[in-house]
Order: sequence, then C-alpha cells, then structure tokens
Amino acid sequence: MDFNLSEEQRVLRNEIIRFARKNLNAGVIERDRSQTFPRDLWLKCGEMGLQGLPVPERYGGVGLDPLSTAIALEAFGYGCEDGGLAFSICAHLLACVIPVWKHGSEAQKEKYLPGLTSGTLIAVNAMSEPGSGSDAYAMKTRAVREGNGYRINGTKIWSTNGPVADLAVVYAVTDPEKGYYGGISVFLVEKDTPGFAPGQKFEKMGLRTSPIGEIVLEDVWVPEEAMLGGPGAGTLIFTQSMEWERVCIGAMHCGTMHRLLDKVVAYARTREAFGQKIGKYQAVSHKIVDMKIRLEAARLLAYKAATRLDKARDVAVDASVTKVFVSEALLQTALDAVQIYGGNGFMTEYEVERVLRDAVGGKIYSGTNEIQRNMLAKWLGL
Repeated sequence: MDFNLSEEQRVLRNEIIRFARKNLNAGVIERDRSQTFPRDLWLKCGEMGLQGLPVPERYGGVGLDPLSTAIALEAFGYGCEDGGLAFSICAHLLACVIPVWKHGSEAQKEKYLPGLTSGTLIAVNAMSEPGSGSDAYAMKTRAVREGNGYRINGTKIWSTNGPVADLAVVYAVTDPEKGYYGGISVFLVEKDTPGFAPGQKFEKMGLRTSPIGEIVLEDVWVPEEAMLGGPGAGTLIFTQSMEWERVCIGAMHCGTMHRLLDKVVAYARTREAFGQKIGKYQAVSHKIVDMKIRLEAARLLAYKAATRLDKARDVAVDASVTKVFVSEALLQTALDAVQIYGGNGFMTEYEVERVLRDAVGGKIYSGTNEIQRNMLAKWLGL
C-alpha cells in the first residue's frame, strides 16, 4: 500500500500548514486562558475550506477523497497550535457535516451545506445525555409524532460547539420498542426553534477554546422535513459519523505529534546540561526516538483506515484501532515533551503543557478507549 503523497496532496498540505501558521496561532495562550472561542478564525478556516473538505463542490465543499481529507487534517494539526479550534472544526465537520452530506435530502443539503462548509453556520452533535455517556443509546430524549412533524423533549450534554451553534444534529428515540436498531432518529434543529436553548457552558481541563455545554429541548416541534435519513436511521448515521471522526481526528493528532517532535528535536539540540546538549543524553534521545516511532505507526494506521472509509463495511475495526492507538500515542508524546522540556515544559509560555492538557480528552471523546477495546474484543469473538 503506497502512501506517498501526490503532487496535489503535497500542495494541499503545504497550503494548510502555511495558512494555519499565518492566521491561527497568534494569541492562543490568552484564548486558552480565557476560554474564548475565536469566531473570526473559524470564518477564516471556512474560507480555506476546512469545514467542508470531503463535501462535493456543488454544495460548497472542496470535494476531497477520504485519504486526502485525512492528510489535510493532519496538516491542520501540524500547523494549528490552537487545539480547541481544531477540535471544534473536526466535531463540526465529522459529526455534523458528514451526516448531512451522506444522509440529507437534496433540500437539506442545499439549505444547510453551503453555510456549514463556509463556516457561516456552526453545528453541534447532540447525542450524549446526563445519564448516557458511553452507553449512548440509553437516551431519554423522545421525539413523538405530532401532526406533520415531531415534538422533541430532552437534555443533551457534553455537546461540543453547543454554546455557539446555529444548527443541532439531534438524536432522539422515536420508537422505544425497536430500541437500538430502528428506534432512534435524527433531526436537524435550528437554534431559533421555539423550545431549543443552549444550557450551561462547561469549563474543561483542555481544548479550552472549544466551547462545550448542555442543550435543552422543551416541547420543540419540528416538521417531518427536519428528519435526517428517515425514521430509525439514527444508529446508522451515528456509527458512520463516529467512523469518520475516529479516523480523521486521529490523522489530525498525527499532525500534532509531528509538531511536538519537531519542537522537541530543536529544543534538545540547543538546550545544554552538564556541559553538552541534552539530545546527547540517551535518556532524552530515546524518548525522542520513541516519539518518531509512535508517529510513523499512528500515521500508517490513520491513512489505512482513511482509505477504507468509503469502501469497506468493516471499517469500524480500523477506526477503533486507530482511535485507541493514536490517542494514546499523542498523550504519551505530549507527556514526554513536557518531561524533556523539564521545568520549562511545565510553564505556559513554552506551549507544550497545553498540548498535554488537550491530549487527555482524546482517550474520552469519540467513544472512550475502554469502549473501543470492548468493541474490538467482540469483533475478535471474545
């Protein structure tokens, strides 16, 4: 399997890195401290096409294949030092834009995709609930048929982009008797719909420029045209979106690991201790070598899974393997970077402690690594 980049992919990668470095990194320490979502930078990302990378051009997207999308997000992770902004864009694209593109009616695509891909609209995936985290389908939100539409009641939690979203992709039970398969449907709910309201905003350990909060739905009525993919399609839509998310966020993490590796190599070549550069000490150099090994393995997993996103029915296995390995590789790499920087690594100004804080969430979102291992064990017949 040849993963040498084509000329178009190399140009795309370089353009995204150059764009991110020029436009997105100034002021990130203060934004992280104040937990400020940079809407102006979000719009700049939209102009670059990042919110619509795989979406066909006729709907405002770039029209990339899945592997090229992964390569683009890897470049974004390498060039953009604002992990929260990068995560918000991925949550918007992979858990919201992808479902509308893949399962929306033509009317829904024409209505929402141009704004979603340009960044003029921000979307939130409304799936998790206070009592249903890893057990995502134990949801209590209900959508009851009423007239020529549905009445929705429920509360969502841990909703990335929720406090600033213009459109919510809401999962709700429409047929309790069918349960997991066929009993859950998806609705596109606009923020101005009566009864729809963002709840409290949460403060996080990391990814602090990515807003997250509750979504409250009280007697929200939507027409049947707001349903995405038809009655009972929720499981299929959610599963597919998570496959894209686990793979493509993994690719973005590869970019972050690559950026950390470059920073650490440069630091180890210049920082001196006991009369020589710290990179000459085996305790340091071996940590850096392990960073390189993890990066190369992670990239291969992400690229392989990306090539199968639109081709294989069993891509879920690749997606889970990628998610577990890459998220844990990123966390270890970030921890090693802080250790190599020593006291400086613990300081905000050197910008490695923030990557460590951001990396912790990677083992939790998109399905915890424990849940991924449970699923992989079942696929292995255990």
